Amino acid sequence: MNTEKVTARRLTAGEIAELGRQDGIFVSAEMDGLPLDCYAPAFLTEPGKNFEGGSFTAKTVFGEEVHVLPDNAEERGIWIADKAGEEIEVLQSAGVLLNLALFVPNGNKEALESLYSAARDAFGVGIVQRWSEEVVAVPDVKVDLFEEPARGRKNTSNQNRDRRALDIYPTRVRFMEPSDGWKFIVEPHKEVVDETPTI
Repeated sequence: MNTEKVTARRLTAGEIAELGRQDGIFVSAEMDGLPLDCYAPAFLTEPGKNFEGGSFTAKTVFGEEVHVLPDNAEERGIWIADKAGEEIEVLQSAGVLLNLALFVPNGNKEALESLYSAARDAFGVGIVQRWSEEVVAVPDVKVDLFEEPARGRKNTSNQNRDRRALDIYPTRVRFMEPSDGWKFIVEPHKEVVDETPTI
């Protein structure tokens, strides 16, 4: 386990309420029931003043959401770097986990094995690992994937209002999430034709 000693102090709920989302903090590094006796770098999920009841939610740099009652003596609380504080152990990143969707034209098992071998050659045998693998046939079709507000305006004749284009490949939708307050709209693909008169 890769950790480093950091000098930090524990914050009270009042001090955390003054923090913003950009302020770096440390919270318990426990993840999915795995007890780790150290801390992880994190950020509040929203400004501290927006939380109520003394309970705060932080997201670690490893993607774990942690709910903390900082004034509860039985919890590890929320810490911030401070030279006048005490030493704590902070978990460091050992690498990067890539969640990839690879499209292989006319893909077969040999082609996928070649990709895997190339990645192992580039980064080292034993470093690159396949955590999960799903082979999906990709249809030879394109769609127009848009995102638009979840609450549509009534009596609007312009269907493209407040709409943004995202992609044209339907299988990628499985790996995407709409933005907050937006929903996906999928339509048959239409090539963009520039009808601007030319001289």
